[in-house]
Amino acid sequence: MSLRHALAVLAVVPALAFPATAQAATAPQPEEVLPQKTHFDLQAHRGGLGLTTEESLEGFGKALRLGVSTLELDTQITKDQKVVVTHDRQVSANKCKDTAPLTPGDPMYPYVGKYIKDLTLAQVKTMDCGFQQLPGYPEQEQIKGFRMVELKDVLNLVKSYKANQVKLNIETKVEAGAPEQTAPRELFVRRVYEEIHRSGIEKQVTIQSFDWGALKEMHKLAPSYPLVALTNYDFLQVGKPGASPWLGGIDADDYDGDFVRAAAAIPGVTALSPNYGFPQNGTIADPNFRFYPDAKMVSEAHKRGLKVIPWTCDDPATIEALMDMGIDGIITDYPNRVRDIMTERGMRLPKAYPAPRS
Repeated sequence: MSLRHALAVLAVVPALAFPATAQAATAPQPEEVLPQKTHFDLQAHRGGLGLTTEESLEGFGKALRLGVSTLELDTQITKDQKVVVTHDRQVSANKCKDTAPLTPGDPMYPYVGKYIKDLTLAQVKTMDCGFQQLPGYPEQEQIKGFRMVELKDVLNLVKSYKANQVKLNIETKVEAGAPEQTAPRELFVRRVYEEIHRSGIEKQVTIQSFDWGALKEMHKLAPSYPLVALTNYDFLQVGKPGASPWLGGIDADDYDGDFVRAAAAIPGVTALSPNYGFPQNGTIADPNFRFYPDAKMVSEAHKRGLKVIPWTCDDPATIEALMDMGIDGIITDYPNRVRDIMTERGMRLPKAYPAPRS
């Protein structure tokens, strides 16, 4: 057992008082690896933003060469209905800077701070979104001069690598709590579906969303697409009157506030992605930290045939404690760290793909 793993286990037990079945005395050896851990889903969050400028083709390519199970990415819809790969509905000054207006006197200029839904693709492409290393990520390779890419560009990149074992976990970032800030749900989902359907690799795609209404909409268009229900717990609005705007008409209180039972009611859902704990960026070394998923949640999900893949955890000891609960995968900014843990535990590693020959 590694020292780090031992500390992870010891820290979890007193803080959380998990049932004995949730505790792991030793790290699994290669011959003892649990069945669900032989296909542990290592997801590179925004392509692995801890390693490379987020949601850049360079970042997605680096993740493919490193070896991940899944590329996790976000989408927004522009004013001219193009699907761009970006996390933020409102252009962030931490990530992008203006260079020049698309046309002289453009009334939308400056573009930084505007909503993507109000900008055309051409306007979006003028911004330099690699002008600095993202604060708080000192290992991040800065892709200078980076311009946001379209969803079709990422799909084509995966095809160019012939990465046929890699999934793309594509988030439709409909802002259900403030719908005026993103493209209308039906349009948003339809445009994402159209790009995926054209790609020729739609069997490699899963669709995730905090907006469960968007998941329902995607299921109507593509009943075969596996869906992933995201939540950060607060969006469930447990104990509050009426249904949360995030749950697509589902009232979590009808399910006693149980995330697993509520999400299982959505047709097409195959996986659950809760935030890993509170505070959101905490670790098991923090005295006030607590996990959101636990062994009971994982067990109840597995009984329903659902996987549990928490987001977005970067601390190795915390990741190991989550693994000990039996999670099926992890979304992380540092896929290299998770590969190291998987290697140490004798787990099957995702295939690494060489760069395509030019």
